[in-house]
Amino acid sequence: MDTEAATPEPQTANPLTSPFVTALIRIIRAEDSYGAWEKRSDADLLKEFIVDRESRRTIPIVGDPGPDVLHRVEQFYKAVALRIELRTGFMASPMMKMSHEGFGRLILTTGRLVTYAKSLRDVHRFGFDSFDALAREGEKAVDAAAQAIETYPAVARA
Repeated sequence: MDTEAATPEPQTANPLTSPFVTALIRIIRAEDSYGAWEKRSDADLLKEFIVDRESRRTIPIVGDPGPDVLHRVEQFYKAVALRIELRTGFMASPMMKMSHEGFGRLILTTGRLVTYAKSLRDVHRFGFDSFDALAREGEKAVDAAAQAIETYPAVARA
Protein backbone atom coordinates (compact mmCIF):
# COMPACT_ATOMS: atom_id res chain seq x y z
CA MET A 1 0.00 0.00 0.00
CA ASP A 2 1.41 3.39 -0.93
CA THR A 3 -0.46 5.50 1.56
CA GLU A 4 -0.28 8.92 3.10
CA ALA A 5 -0.55 7.50 6.60
CA ALA A 6 -2.34 4.72 8.37
CA THR A 7 -3.26 7.00 11.25
CA PRO A 8 -5.71 9.90 11.17
CA GLU A 9 -4.21 13.23 10.27
CA PRO A 10 -4.35 16.11 12.74
CA GLN A 11 -6.95 18.79 12.08
CA THR A 12 -5.58 22.03 10.71
CA ALA A 13 -6.44 25.42 12.16
CA ASN A 14 -8.10 26.50 8.92
CA PRO A 15 -10.79 24.01 7.86
CA LEU A 16 -10.45 25.13 4.22
CA THR A 17 -6.95 23.63 4.18
CA SER A 18 -7.93 20.38 5.93
CA PRO A 19 -7.25 17.19 3.97
CA PHE A 20 -10.94 16.43 3.45
CA VAL A 21 -11.95 19.91 2.30
CA THR A 22 -8.92 19.99 -0.01
CA ALA A 23 -10.13 16.72 -1.56
CA LEU A 24 -13.66 18.13 -1.94
CA ILE A 25 -12.30 21.22 -3.67
CA ARG A 26 -10.29 18.99 -6.00
CA ILE A 27 -13.47 17.08 -6.91
CA ILE A 28 -15.41 20.29 -7.57
CA ARG A 29 -12.65 21.86 -9.65
CA ALA A 30 -12.15 18.63 -11.64
CA GLU A 31 -15.79 18.83 -12.75
CA ASP A 32 -15.26 22.36 -14.10
CA SER A 33 -14.28 21.32 -17.61
CA TYR A 34 -14.76 24.80 -19.11
CA GLY A 35 -12.95 26.79 -16.43
CA ALA A 36 -16.04 28.74 -15.37
CA TRP A 37 -15.07 28.48 -11.69
CA GLU A 38 -11.35 29.16 -12.12
CA LYS A 39 -11.51 32.61 -10.53
CA ARG A 40 -13.86 31.60 -7.70
CA SER A 41 -12.27 31.16 -4.28
CA ASP A 42 -12.40 27.83 -2.49
CA ALA A 43 -14.76 29.27 0.13
CA ASP A 44 -17.08 30.49 -2.62
CA LEU A 45 -17.12 27.03 -4.24
CA LEU A 46 -18.03 25.44 -0.91
CA LYS A 47 -20.64 27.94 0.28
CA GLU A 48 -23.54 25.74 -0.92
CA PHE A 49 -22.38 23.03 1.50
CA ILE A 50 -22.95 25.40 4.42
CA VAL A 51 -26.53 25.35 5.66
CA ASP A 52 -26.53 26.76 9.16
CA ARG A 53 -29.36 26.25 11.63
CA GLU A 54 -31.04 29.52 10.65
CA SER A 55 -31.05 28.58 6.96
CA ARG A 56 -32.15 25.02 7.72
CA ARG A 57 -35.23 26.37 9.55
CA THR A 58 -36.36 28.13 6.38
CA ILE A 59 -36.29 24.84 4.42
CA PRO A 60 -39.57 22.90 4.69
CA ILE A 61 -39.42 19.72 6.76
CA VAL A 62 -40.84 17.70 3.86
CA GLY A 63 -39.49 18.33 0.39
CA ASP A 64 -38.00 16.78 -2.69
CA PRO A 65 -34.27 17.28 -3.24
CA GLY A 66 -33.38 19.08 -6.42
CA PRO A 67 -30.62 18.00 -8.78
CA ASP A 68 -28.19 20.55 -7.28
CA VAL A 69 -28.63 19.10 -3.79
CA LEU A 70 -28.21 15.54 -5.03
CA HIS A 71 -25.08 16.60 -6.88
CA ARG A 72 -23.65 18.13 -3.67
CA VAL A 73 -24.30 14.90 -1.77
CA GLU A 74 -22.53 12.96 -4.52
CA GLN A 75 -19.59 15.38 -4.47
CA PHE A 76 -19.26 15.05 -0.69
CA TYR A 77 -19.06 11.25 -0.86
CA LYS A 78 -16.76 11.32 -3.90
CA ALA A 79 -14.42 13.40 -1.74
CA VAL A 80 -14.71 10.81 1.04
CA ALA A 81 -13.79 8.12 -1.51
CA LEU A 82 -10.81 10.16 -2.73
CA ARG A 83 -9.57 10.63 0.84
CA ILE A 84 -9.94 6.90 1.51
CA GLU A 85 -7.78 6.15 -1.53
CA LEU A 86 -5.16 8.73 -0.56
CA ARG A 87 -5.05 7.47 3.01
CA THR A 88 -5.18 3.69 2.50
CA GLY A 89 -4.07 3.10 -1.06
CA PHE A 90 -7.34 1.26 -1.81
CA MET A 91 -9.76 2.72 -4.33
CA ALA A 92 -13.23 3.35 -2.92
CA SER A 93 -16.39 3.70 -4.97
CA PRO A 94 -19.54 5.47 -3.76
CA MET A 95 -22.97 4.15 -4.69
CA MET A 96 -26.09 6.08 -3.83
CA LYS A 97 -29.73 5.12 -4.24
CA MET A 98 -32.15 7.92 -3.50
CA SER A 99 -35.93 8.19 -3.70
CA HIS A 100 -37.51 11.32 -5.13
CA GLU A 101 -38.54 12.19 -1.56
CA GLY A 102 -34.93 12.48 -0.33
CA PHE A 103 -34.59 9.17 1.47
CA GLY A 104 -32.01 6.62 0.50
CA ARG A 105 -28.81 4.79 1.17
CA LEU A 106 -25.18 5.42 0.42
CA ILE A 107 -22.39 2.87 0.53
CA LEU A 108 -18.70 3.06 -0.21
CA THR A 109 -17.08 -0.13 -1.40
CA THR A 110 -13.46 -1.16 -1.66
CA GLY A 111 -13.00 -4.47 -3.42
CA ARG A 112 -15.75 -6.65 -1.95
CA LEU A 113 -15.81 -4.74 1.33
CA VAL A 114 -18.49 -2.22 2.23
CA THR A 115 -16.25 0.26 4.00
CA TYR A 116 -18.92 2.82 4.85
CA ALA A 117 -22.73 2.75 4.86
CA LYS A 118 -25.13 5.54 5.68
CA SER A 119 -28.89 5.94 5.55
CA LEU A 120 -29.78 9.30 4.10
CA ARG A 121 -32.92 11.18 4.97
CA ASP A 122 -34.13 14.74 4.48
CA VAL A 123 -31.51 15.16 1.78
CA HIS A 124 -33.19 18.37 0.63
CA ARG A 125 -31.71 19.88 3.83
CA PHE A 126 -28.19 18.49 3.25
CA GLY A 127 -25.46 20.76 4.51
CA PHE A 128 -23.20 21.59 7.42
CA ASP A 129 -23.23 24.36 10.01
CA SER A 130 -19.72 25.54 9.13
CA PHE A 131 -16.60 24.71 7.14
CA ASP A 132 -15.21 23.16 10.31
CA ALA A 133 -18.25 20.85 10.60
CA LEU A 134 -17.90 19.96 6.90
CA ALA A 135 -14.25 18.98 7.40
CA ARG A 136 -14.98 17.10 10.62
CA GLU A 137 -17.88 15.05 9.18
CA GLY A 138 -15.96 14.19 6.02
CA GLU A 139 -12.92 13.04 7.95
CA LYS A 140 -15.13 11.07 10.35
CA ALA A 141 -16.47 9.06 7.38
CA VAL A 142 -12.91 8.55 6.10
CA ASP A 143 -11.78 7.33 9.53
CA ALA A 144 -14.63 4.79 9.70
CA ALA A 145 -13.85 3.46 6.23
CA ALA A 146 -10.11 3.29 6.89
CA GLN A 147 -10.77 1.34 10.08
CA ALA A 148 -12.90 -1.18 8.14
CA ILE A 149 -10.13 -1.58 5.55
CA GLU A 150 -7.52 -2.09 8.28
CA THR A 151 -9.75 -4.72 9.92
CA TYR A 152 -10.52 -6.62 6.70
CA PRO A 153 -7.65 -5.93 4.24
CA ALA A 154 -8.10 -9.25 2.38
CA VAL A 155 -11.73 -8.45 1.58
CA ALA A 156 -10.75 -4.93 0.48
CA ARG A 157 -8.17 -6.44 -1.90
CA ALA A 158 -10.65 -9.00 -3.35
